[in-house]
Amino acid sequence: MMSNYGNYKKVRLMSEIKKYRPNVAAVILSSKYPFKCEFLIARREDIKDVWQFPQGGIDPGESAKEALFRELKEEIGTNKIEIIAKYPEELKYDFPKTIAKKMYPFDGQIQKYFLVRLKSNAKIKLDTKHPEFDAYKFVKRKEIFNMVTYFKRPVYQKVLNYFKKEGFI
Repeated sequence: MMSNYGNYKKVRLMSEIKKYRPNVAAVILSSKYPFKCEFLIARREDIKDVWQFPQGGIDPGESAKEALFRELKEEIGTNKIEIIAKYPEELKYDFPKTIAKKMYPFDGQIQKYFLVRLKSNAKIKLDTKHPEFDAYKFVKRKEIFNMVTYFKRPVYQKVLNYFKKEGFI
């Protein structure tokens, strides 16, 4: 059973209730797309050698699309993007125990994924007001899984497989 409670969703699993933080994530293609298919991944500033797609929480009363544009501006310094596609459903993952302590009261995240293309005039700037990343790269699809943190790989695989199957990447 799922229901909204403030800024999180509760999921009842048998006798255990887990809280998932509503979140939006961006699979960002370079401005060279569709001629060259390169994905932006960024290294977290707060956790050593952890790379991921930009993502962030959806505030109460905010749509996923509004959160996408806000989070990109906050995390990579630009929201000059074109939305290409949206993953058709929400996906969730649990935090590893070491991270769950920092993210209390949330047990994980429930995410809405967007496939976006950077506009040619977009300038990535990581030294934002509250920096989350200290580096970024554009990589090929196969390189993503050698770099991203282990607990996000199954969700990333599912999302990227869907976008590939639909002919977007």
